[in-house]
Amino acid sequence: MCLAIPAEVIDLLPDEMARVSLDGIVKTISVGLLDEVAVGDYVVVHVGHALARIDEAEARRTLALIAEMGQMAAEAAR
Repeated sequence: MCLAIPAEVIDLLPDEMARVSLDGIVKTISVGLLDEVAVGDYVVVHVGHALARIDEAEARRTLALIAEMGQMAAEAAR
């Protein structure tokens, strides 16, 4: 199973690279698969590559669902 996660673009770098933030975790990823990316955009990230832009509301809903799944897994493990 593969998982792609929304992240916010916080900095654009040379060579079609960008820094993204996910709850304060900063990663450098490739944005070469997308036509245009700007600081503040949300992108769906999989294996170090931005696959698509996503609007902020959808990104926040997805991140909330991921957090909820994590809480449920933690409770089930007790």
